[in-house]
Amino acid sequence: MTPDKERPQLPVVLVAGMHADARRRVVDRLLADVPGSVALHHDLGSAADGTVTRTVRDATGEVSRGAAPLVNDCACCALREDLMPELLRLAGSARLAVVELWDSVEPMAMAEAVAAHGGHTVGPTNVITAVDPALVLPCLANGDDLTEAGLAAAATDQRTVADTLARQLEYAPVLALVDEDEADDEDRALLTQLHPTARQVPLDSPELAQLAFAGFDVETAAAAQHPSCALLPQEADEAGVATLVWRGHRPFHPGRLYQALEDLTCAAARSRGRFWLADRPDTLLGWDAAGGALSVETAGPWLASLPDAAWDLVPPMRRAAASLDWHPRHGDRCQHLVFISPGLDREGLTQLLESCLLTDTEYAAGREAWKRFPAAFDDLLSPVS
Repeated sequence: MTPDKERPQLPVVLVAGMHADARRRVVDRLLADVPGSVALHHDLGSAADGTVTRTVRDATGEVSRGAAPLVNDCACCALREDLMPELLRLAGSARLAVVELWDSVEPMAMAEAVAAHGGHTVGPTNVITAVDPALVLPCLANGDDLTEAGLAAAATDQRTVADTLARQLEYAPVLALVDEDEADDEDRALLTQLHPTARQVPLDSPELAQLAFAGFDVETAAAAQHPSCALLPQEADEAGVATLVWRGHRPFHPGRLYQALEDLTCAAARSRGRFWLADRPDTLLGWDAAGGALSVETAGPWLASLPDAAWDLVPPMRRAAASLDWHPRHGDRCQHLVFISPGLDREGLTQLLESCLLTDTEYAAGREAWKRFPAAFDDLLSPVS
């Protein structure tokens, strides 16, 4: 636990998760176990009326209720605008602020907002995602848009249920398990393989309250999710759930990989990582798939494509990740993809991936020849924010 002298005046723990009942039970537990704590929640479900409903409560019940107007027709923007003034107002009286995020709100943006605007007064001390292990696979299989599910935070929200849940799980250092008695071994294995380094804590554990104060670094957390240096899961096989880690240095043929995208995306409940295409040798590409939907994004340059002087401007975590993947010819350019699923066909998936690489003849032709391959991925690519 972080010593008191290193904590902000008001420690803030964020509680995320797709399921309101699970989140509420985790928040109730924290309010009961931490005297002087308050919970702050913005209900984005009321955004259709032009406002976001804010409630503040403690262990005895509701303390106050108010409304924040929409900002740019975006409920999540309204949340960000209203959150910090409320937290600063609570700083003089509360021991801990528990920010209960709405169903589809991802904790990364909120944690970064609190860290950026709280100064020494307010700061994030942990992120907890409430999860029922038995519901993880059904949600990961749900490729519906958040708009279709009634969970969109803005009119332009194009996320799906599956990829939103995946990011909520993978960002949080702590997973609070609710109703885990309903889960079987496969459910538990899937959750563990999705985020092996997370601390899994049962709802009734006193450790949950202690972890609320543990400490949280937003820069390290963000780097751990970025495709260039993501802390990806390792090989695993338990209770019918497997994780395949597929690595290589030879580039993909853009056309063959594009033709295989549907099969690769549907081969696993969750897949992510970084990769490179022969016709884009300087561009690091991020792979993020869940629920049968794939996002391929540009994630900046490979370090090997940068001049030596630029390396001093690169964060240490990024340089460390590059050194682990370094190849005498290609530098840090690599294929590093992870596929996680019950019933994973390791052999078939490996063969499909390898068939998308350049052949010996194509590889020997060199980079100038590679750049003349048809640019199959132009329509898919968008920058990482």
